[in-house]
Amino acid sequence: MAVTESNRAHHAEMPMPRRQAKKSVRVEPLAGLEWSQAVELAGGQETASRPADIRRAWIHRAPERQVVGLYRVLSQFEPELPAPWWLRALASGGLNTRKAAFKLEDEVGDLLLARPGWVYVPWAGHGEDGYWEYVPSEAFAAGESPTVPTTVLFTPRHRGWLDVLPAHRGAAPTRLSVRGIEDLRSRLDEIEAT
Repeated sequence: MAVTESNRAHHAEMPMPRRQAKKSVRVEPLAGLEWSQAVELAGGQETASRPADIRRAWIHRAPERQVVGLYRVLSQFEPELPAPWWLRALASGGLNTRKAAFKLEDEVGDLLLARPGWVYVPWAGHGEDGYWEYVPSEAFAAGESPTVPTTVLFTPRHRGWLDVLPAHRGAAPTRLSVRGIEDLRSRLDEIEAT
């Protein structure tokens, strides 16, 4: 069959062969879907009063090595992949085990639940960390928006694994680093006064 000008024009408008198209779009959408399923919780988190109450996703139950491996692979394609603090700390080599992270979360929960005014907020989205708010620090002024309450957050940014965000209105102040559970325990009166 002779190639005519009309055939050339027709071939120029044809889409890429299927094999080539798959190679160029396959990685990120599938990676995002796979991760979404990995961090999705079974059941709702509305009744969660501590971190242990939301440990129902694949990342909490699957073999630790497999979870960290998947996170490392997928975060190469999406650096801002939503992940809990402990997984970021494990993947960077800063934390030894997921079990140690869960132990810290439980100790912080036990400490704060024993004091009046602290409430656990399960999370903002799939794969994100829960945090603790000190409700008495949420002040309302006439005609103004409420203050963001004093908040205790888990973090992978230092080896104490805890930050405190003082109560504030408007721009967030600098987070205060806490050097672990004992430092949190010794500073709680001061933290509650912020």
